[in-house]
Amino acid sequence: MSRRTTRVWDYLAEYEREKADLLDAVETVFESGQLVLGKSVQGFETEFADYHGISHCTGVDNGTNAVLLGLQALGIGPGAEVVTVSNTAAPTVVAIDAAGATPVFVDVNEDDYLMDTGQVADAITPLTRALLPVHLYGQCVDMAPLERLATEHGLHILEDCAQAHGARHHGRTAGTMGDAGAFSFYPTKVLGAYGDGGAVITDDADTDANLRRLRYYGMAEKYYVVRTPGHNSRLDEVQAEILRRKLRRLDTYIARRRAVARRYEEGLGDLTGPGGLTLPSTAPGNAHVYYVYVVRHPRRDEIIERLKSRGIALNISYPWPVHTMSGFAKLGYAEGALPVTERLAGEIFSLPMYPSLSADLQDKVIDALREVLAAL
Repeated sequence: MSRRTTRVWDYLAEYEREKADLLDAVETVFESGQLVLGKSVQGFETEFADYHGISHCTGVDNGTNAVLLGLQALGIGPGAEVVTVSNTAAPTVVAIDAAGATPVFVDVNEDDYLMDTGQVADAITPLTRALLPVHLYGQCVDMAPLERLATEHGLHILEDCAQAHGARHHGRTAGTMGDAGAFSFYPTKVLGAYGDGGAVITDDADTDANLRRLRYYGMAEKYYVVRTPGHNSRLDEVQAEILRRKLRRLDTYIARRRAVARRYEEGLGDLTGPGGLTLPSTAPGNAHVYYVYVVRHPRRDEIIERLKSRGIALNISYPWPVHTMSGFAKLGYAEGALPVTERLAGEIFSLPMYPSLSADLQDKVIDALREVLAAL
C-alpha cells in the first residue's frame, strides 16, 4: 500500500493517461498564431453549447466571473436582491456582492443539502430581481418551484453549475433550466482545466451579446466601449483547447465518478443510522455526477484528525456558512438564522472523489474510516 498521503483530489494519474492529448492541445494553440480569443475558445464555446443542447456559450476566465457576468448580463446590479443559499462556496456570494446586489439567503434541505425551495417565496421582496440556485456537490436543485416563482414575479434565474457539469434534473441538464447557467472549470471540477476557466450558457441571444461585451471591456469591437460595466475576463486559449479535449471525455469522467460513489456505498452503507455516518442522498429526478462525495457525522472533526494520522487528508465543503463570515456581517444574519446550514457545517466532510481514484486507494479510505468509526 502506498505511503503517500491520500488526498481528496489528485490529477496526476489522469494526467499520465491523457498526457499526449493534453500536450498536443498546448502545441496546437502555440502553433496557431493566435493566443487570445482564437479558434480554441470559439471551438470550445460551440462544443460546450452543443453538449447542453443550447444556443450560446461565452467562455470567461473563471467561475466567479461567470456568476458575476451572468448577473450583469441579465441586468442585475445595485439595488437588486438575489435569493440564494449560504451553504455554497463563497465565490457564489462574492460574485453577487461584486455585482452590487444584495444576497438574500434561504436554508437548505436536511437530506440533500440543496436549496430549500419551499422557503424561497417568503424571501422574495419588491427588490428581488433574481433567483440563484446552486447545484451543489454534483446534483441539481428542484427547479420547478423556482421556475413558477420566476414567472409569477418576473424574476431571472441564474443557475450556479460550478459543481454540476453534466448533472441532470428530470432529464434536463444543469444550466439549461434558467435564463443562464454559470460554470467553473477550476481543475478539481467534473470538467476541469489545468488552470482557471469558466463559461456562461444561455438560449437568449441578447444575454449572450451582453456577456461577450462584458468579458471584453464592454467592447463590441476592438478599442470601442459600447456599454459598461466591462471586464477583462476572457477564457484563455490554452485552457479552452484543453477543455475541448476533456469535454469529449466528460461522460466517461462522470461514469467513473458514479462507480467510485457506488463503491463507497457498498463499503460504508452498513455504518449509517442514528448517530452514525450519513452518506449522500440523491434528490428525486436527479442524475448525480458526484463532484464531491460529502458524508456527515456528528463527530466529524475527531474523525478527520484520526484519518489524517493515517495518511488520509479529507476536506470540509464547507466549514463556514457564508452568512457567518465576517466579510458578510453587513448582511445582518444572526447565529441560528439558517439552522440546517449551520448544523451541516459542523458535521459534513468529503471523501476522496475523482475519476482516476484507484480501487486500492479507495479501499484504504474505506478501511481506515471503518476502523476509526468503530473506535469512537
